[in-house]
Amino acid sequence: MNDNAPPTSVGSGSTGRIHPGTSCAARVVRVVAAVLCALGLSAVAASPARADPTAGGDLQVAQTLGDRDLTFMLRRVTGLPGPLHVDVLTHRGTAAGTLRLGAVPTGVSADRVEGSSAGTTTSRASVRLGGTPGSYGAALDIDRAGPWELVVDDGSRTARIPFVVPGQATSPPELAVFGGFVTAGVLILVTLFVAVRVRRGAWVLLPAGGVVAALAVAVTAALLSASLPPPPQPGGQVDATNDNVTDPYAVVRPVTNDYSRPPVSLELGSYPATAGERGTLRLSVTDGATGLPADDLVVHDGALMHLLVIGPTGELWHLHPIRTAPATYEVRLRLPAAGHYAVSAEFARLGGGVQQVRSATGLTVADGPAHNGSARGGSSHSGSARGGAPALPAELTPQGPGTRTIEGVPVRLSAPSPTAGEASTLTARIGDTPTLQPWLGMVGHMIVVGPLDKADATSPTRMGQAAQGAPVWAHAHSMGGDMSGHSAHDMRAAPAHDADAMGHGDAGGMEHGDADAMEDGHETGKGDGHGAGTGSMSGLMPLNGDSPADETVAAYGPDASFVYTFSRPGYYRVWIQAERDSAVLTVPYLLRVSPAGGAR
Repeated sequence: MNDNAPPTSVGSGSTGRIHPGTSCAARVVRVVAAVLCALGLSAVAASPARADPTAGGDLQVAQTLGDRDLTFMLRRVTGLPGPLHVDVLTHRGTAAGTLRLGAVPTGVSADRVEGSSAGTTTSRASVRLGGTPGSYGAALDIDRAGPWELVVDDGSRTARIPFVVPGQATSPPELAVFGGFVTAGVLILVTLFVAVRVRRGAWVLLPAGGVVAALAVAVTAALLSASLPPPPQPGGQVDATNDNVTDPYAVVRPVTNDYSRPPVSLELGSYPATAGERGTLRLSVTDGATGLPADDLVVHDGALMHLLVIGPTGELWHLHPIRTAPATYEVRLRLPAAGHYAVSAEFARLGGGVQQVRSATGLTVADGPAHNGSARGGSSHSGSARGGAPALPAELTPQGPGTRTIEGVPVRLSAPSPTAGEASTLTARIGDTPTLQPWLGMVGHMIVVGPLDKADATSPTRMGQAAQGAPVWAHAHSMGGDMSGHSAHDMRAAPAHDADAMGHGDAGGMEHGDADAMEDGHETGKGDGHGAGTGSMSGLMPLNGDSPADETVAAYGPDASFVYTFSRPGYYRVWIQAERDSAVLTVPYLLRVSPAGGAR
């Protein structure tokens, strides 16, 4: 056989020969296919930005509705139209009864038909609360994206909880990615058709070049989308309307978070109730710069507003007033003792950050007939007769490190000696089993007020007046949660804010026994058997768009640890709060902080 023989033709003419144009077209097709595979893999590896803010998970809002302390869980709406599932979590001692729920769209829209139903209840449901603590649910119909209000009526008062149902919008980078790949796919078919049907290979270059251009656009959009800023979130960064919630890219504007924004003014209405009587306290919030109603509060740490009330006996109420109208809130109280009550509110404004505003006046409650008063936070005590000094039970008496019992639960406090200007760690072991429940999204809360004069800090009648003028009010959290059954000691979060700012992050402190013992030294936690360590932060943190654990999960603790830096020496009143067995325990302490340098 002659290897050098020229190739023979099959048939006649040029039928069996490979046409030069066809060979060129085949090479172009192979190159285009290779480019498509390579760029396609690059696009898959990229993370295009998504405009779906439902990844934030469920909305948790605590409400003090009359005599009930409730937590409303608004589960995220996964499709429109669709149901909004509302779970009402009750605590120990919550009275049975029926709540009537309603869903009301509130946003404005350029579409008159869509905006015409604003302010009208479009769906109703009822929730019957049982006498045992637990979760009670109902579902409301949601037919559109936009801002809404959940209206809760218990028969005597109505709360309005704002929330936002986000729309399913496609971002411009995603449109470019999808459009580029679809165009490339169509042009590949055109390229193959031209390569087979056209004799001249140069014509193949036109659709093939279009394939490359379309892929370049798609891949560039996919790669750059990860670094592009997301649009402003309606309801969280800009005012929510039907239009920008449905498509947050429709009204693109720069987002400015001005955390130096003037704080609001907290105004208290008249409180005519006397000691031991139930009364309604009304509050209004106005912008400190304009004097206009400030109806831009957003849910922060599981509530629209956290109200702290400190009474003359040192009792603490941590309440969550209901929103009854724009910038207007109210809460029902039964203050057990006559005297002065200091009042402070913590909240977050849209674009303005977290603020703590102390009432300039507080409350002064007149004496009333003999009564029995109950305290928020799981404590109660008997008031005295008219004109007598209030009798403070042992559970409400501030103590220092060591073991005490609050509502039948042993609480062990241990901490090193706190020094002004240095971070201090406090660990409270609440019970003996890991059965703490997240309250307001946290395993534990700590309220710090001081420094105070020793006589005021230990007085059973002047604490409210002393707290009114205390330089430091701080609210700190034990953020982490250990679900393994081991202690979670040092949660290692960011230090809390100082002075009058709220300390958000972990806070710490420690206490001493009685006032005389505090003069002699500090408890160091010896014999507690637990040194400082690291705790799991994963228990409460939402992952992959999931919602954090709520109060139905009793799997944390028993230790709640705080880290806090006291800015100045002196005596401090400290209250630690945690939820166990569906009851919020409030444990009061008295702490002496030493001056810097070890001086006593």
